[in-house]
Amino acid sequence: MSYIQKTITGDEKIINFFKIHLIFYILNILWIPKFIGLFFTEYGLTTKRVILKIGIISRNTDEMRLSKIETVEVRQGIFGRIFGFGSVLVTGTGNSSVVLSGVSNPMSVKKEIDSHLD
Repeated sequence: MSYIQKTITGDEKIINFFKIHLIFYILNILWIPKFIGLFFTEYGLTTKRVILKIGIISRNTDEMRLSKIETVEVRQGIFGRIFGFGSVLVTGTGNSSVVLSGVSNPMSVKKEIDSHLD
């Protein structure tokens, strides 16, 4: 069971899991710890939060309530545009942010998050 599934509360439901683009697995295949770490990275959207979880033994999470989101930005370089990957920067009130790095089809991730904002 994934971290996101374990942390669902009450009437909260999972809307979508976002995937890391295949190119990041290929680029990190020789750097074993990073390569293995990609399999234990989760990006998700629920009816209440945007969630990022990284880690195998230790765990680092970033979460932002949908009600606190101010902007959702896409960051893509030229190779990201060509191959369909990028980062989605979710900025909230105050100084908070969640960065979903290396996601496949970042424009659809942005649209998905935007469609669930108040």
